[in-house]
Parts: sequence; C-alpha cells; structure tokens
Amino acid sequence: MPAVTVQQQLERRQAIARLLEEHEIARQSELVELLRAEGYPATQSSVSRDLRNLGAARFGDRYRLAERSGGGTAQPLEVIGQFVREVRPAGPHLLVISTAVGAAQRVALTLDRVGWPEIVGTLSGDDTIFVATSSAATQRRVRSRLRQYLSEASQ
Repeated sequence: MPAVTVQQQLERRQAIARLLEEHEIARQSELVELLRAEGYPATQSSVSRDLRNLGAARFGDRYRLAERSGGGTAQPLEVIGQFVREVRPAGPHLLVISTAVGAAQRVALTLDRVGWPEIVGTLSGDDTIFVATSSAATQRRVRSRLRQYLSEASQ
C-alpha cells in the first residue's frame, strides 16, 4: 500500500467521524470495511490511531466521538459511571478514581470538559485518575457529585 499523505489522513478521519455518527459501529474491523468501501485506504492499526486522535472510544456497545456526545462533555457522566470502580480521597486536594482497564483517559477527559469549577485538573493512566481540587471542601463536593452520578448510572 503506498504511503498515505497528510491530506488523505485528514479526509479519512473526517470520514470516520461521519461514519460514527451515521452507523452503530461495534468493531474497528467494521469501520475498516466501511472506509474501504468508500475508497479510503485503511487498516485496523490506522483506524485505531485515527480513533485515538479523534478522541473516539468504545462506550457500551459502539464507538462514539467524545466531543460530540453529552451536550459538550466528553461523555455524559451517567455513561462514564459504568467504568468507574472507586473514588477515594488522597490528602486534602486530590481524589483517586479507579476505572475499568483502558477507561481512565475517557473518564478524565469527561471530567476535564464537564466544566466543574472545583476541578483544577486531571492526570490519567490506564485505569487510574488523579483529580486535583483547590481545597478540601471542593474535594468533598467533587466526590459527592461523582457519587451522585455513579449511583444514577447503577440504577
């Protein structure tokens, strides 16, 4: 397969965004097939990189674009609640959130974009997120709000 130009890569990513909105895509192989049918060169590894670059991830039974769901948040808090396993304080200004393996970045992105003024910032790994708050009181508020969303997600 010949080298893909930057312009072709951008066009393929635009096509991926459109396809994710038009179809319920559960597997990357489905996306590869749809792209190839439209004439875009694609492999599973290129689609994986493109999805990561677009901020897309699999939530529930299909892939979704983070920035296009939930009215401006990366994913609705009720949706990401299914990936959160535990929220615990670590000192007066830090929360540690344990998630399902591979879900921490998605959850952290949601928290970054949800716009809660109590959250100063987040740092995520594969299954752990550190959430910085400005005070012990704001830490308690964030923890309480998260618990509320988590309980709604489990109902």
